[in-house]
Amino acid sequence: MSLEAFSRSAPFTLGVELELQIVNSHDYDLTPGAEDLLRVIGKRRLAADVKPEITSSMIETSTGVCENHGQVIAQLREVRDALVESAERLNLRLCGGGTHPFQDWSRRRIFDTQRFRKVSELYGYLSKQFTVFGQHVHIGCPSPDEALWLLHALSRYVPHVIALSASSPYVQGYDTGFQSARLNSVFAFPLAGRAPFLLSWDAFSVYFEKMSRTGVVKSMKDFYWDIRPKPEYGTIEVRVMDTPLTVERAAATAAYLQCVARWLLTEKPFQPQEDDYLAYTYNRFQACRFGLDGEVVDPLTSEHHALRDVIRRTLRDIEGHAIDLQADDGLNLIRESLLDEDGGADASWLRATQAQQQYLPELVRRQCVRFEGGEV
Repeated sequence: MSLEAFSRSAPFTLGVELELQIVNSHDYDLTPGAEDLLRVIGKRRLAADVKPEITSSMIETSTGVCENHGQVIAQLREVRDALVESAERLNLRLCGGGTHPFQDWSRRRIFDTQRFRKVSELYGYLSKQFTVFGQHVHIGCPSPDEALWLLHALSRYVPHVIALSASSPYVQGYDTGFQSARLNSVFAFPLAGRAPFLLSWDAFSVYFEKMSRTGVVKSMKDFYWDIRPKPEYGTIEVRVMDTPLTVERAAATAAYLQCVARWLLTEKPFQPQEDDYLAYTYNRFQACRFGLDGEVVDPLTSEHHALRDVIRRTLRDIEGHAIDLQADDGLNLIRESLLDEDGGADASWLRATQAQQQYLPELVRRQCVRFEGGEV
């Protein structure tokens, strides 16, 4: 099977996908409400799309093609409000967060589509354990070769967005000690992790054809890489983020990635190389485990740096691009997070709230309030 051609897209445009939790309004456990919610929301005309995910207690919304942070936040708020209203009619609620704090994965139901059934048949119980919730960001690329260059250049910034979006400290009723435990579930899949270091679309096409001949993959959807090319859209897709608790934080993270991508491709501050991945898994772990309080290793100098400091330097590097892309409102939210000595990301808020309430269903109720735009 040959890889499809890389479509044309406007450089540095954005698309944002959010996987959301569907909970009941009684005990705030996950509930299989996706089919009913899709039926109700299907009557609304929205700029964003809404579709099912692998289990029926999840739903995914995705924006259209956006040029800047303002368009992203407008579309996310519109679809958020429509989903919340539709869920209320069904006695359901929605929330963000990378994991549900106390759901039992064995009670989940695979959503009935041909693709999801095949995934379930192949991966067994991992499919139900994949009831975790992430944010994906698509970035438009001028050409396929530049898409692969950007994919590998962005690998250095994967810990940044993991830490900024971390919102999954609890799994199966327990505090994992991680800021983002969600990625541990993703890493269980055999085609997860990093993409192979290939910088030309011709070389990548050869790789895909070889993988296709093995029968292991049939399309790009079979790769669960942290960042993967999406040739049908003309984008790369960054997949490491937890779903934040608010659409405002989701839009801010997308704006950060857009500005970093524009800075990398236009200024070329370094040349990506295979050695960039020497410390990749360690840096990724640090961000998952400690969030913004983690450290990262520069693979070329072997120097260790506080992740907060590295993000601050990056914000200075991209400042001019942020102005051009009208991203300052989003990046200001990130700057505020870096100043928060209590953690700065949603995972810290979740832990602080649970320490106060000592009741996980109440924690999820408050997650719903935050997602709806309310104050708690």
